[in-house]
Amino acid sequence: MSGFVEKPEPRQIPGLVHLHTGKVRELYRNGDGDLVMVASDRISAYDWVLPTEIPDKGRILTRLSLWWFDQFTDLIPNHVLGTDLPPGAPGDWTGRTLICKSLRMIPVEAVARGYLTGSGLAEYQQSRTVCGLALPEGLSDGSELPAPIFTPATKAAVGEHDENVSYEEVVRQVGADTAAELRRATLAIYARARDIARERGIILADTKFEFGYDGETLVVADEVLTPDSSRFWPAEQWQPGRAQPSYDKQFVRDWLTSAESGWDRRSEQPPPPLPQHIVDATRAKYVEAYERLTGLRWS
Repeated sequence: MSGFVEKPEPRQIPGLVHLHTGKVRELYRNGDGDLVMVASDRISAYDWVLPTEIPDKGRILTRLSLWWFDQFTDLIPNHVLGTDLPPGAPGDWTGRTLICKSLRMIPVEAVARGYLTGSGLAEYQQSRTVCGLALPEGLSDGSELPAPIFTPATKAAVGEHDENVSYEEVVRQVGADTAAELRRATLAIYARARDIARERGIILADTKFEFGYDGETLVVADEVLTPDSSRFWPAEQWQPGRAQPSYDKQFVRDWLTSAESGWDRRSEQPPPPLPQHIVDATRAKYVEAYERLTGLRWS
């Protein structure tokens, strides 16, 4: 059992049709047929969307995604049409709202890995492969791979795990041409972002993208290269052979599995609210990631 601890009631906005409530985002359609994507301050861990929000998180994710989109406009178009609030939208949507093209979405999580960790590490320890790709012996948690790899996953519903699949399975699902285009675009964006992050003292260990088609044109969509969709590690603390410090919600995960929380992850009980010190530390980590990556002050 997992999902939302307390699923929010979506706001009803005149002129907008609510389509979907995700872990973080609310999705609407406007009268022109475009999508209106609103990033909340919700945070998830262990397949639960928690009852406590992280102030400014949605705005940080939105602004960081916009910054990254600008870094690779020469590689691939994105789905953003504008950031103006729709008529009648509440003021607290400011800074967290994107007007986007409605795309024919591809039902694949396009994942690029440059380092071994997470579910890739678990598979490697069993079979010396990740998504069926053979890797050399001797790698450990945090090891840099000989070259970045495309390791797709199936998209899961809220409260369920994405499942890693082979490239051949993606070909079976979406066709050889689309699979090849996904792999090319994913690795090209990853390589650009990895080099930009490295210049700022940050390792981009892995990241995931969502893509769709605007007519016949492949377009990158949703959020990109945020702490919610990527593993960012401080380069000065990188040390293969152990879990790496990271710019993400690790403070939340660590507290939930600590004795202080009183929560048993193996139970079917929802996790408890986060204490203020965990909220503050998590917000600070998101702000730090934004500022280090972009070189801009958060305000």
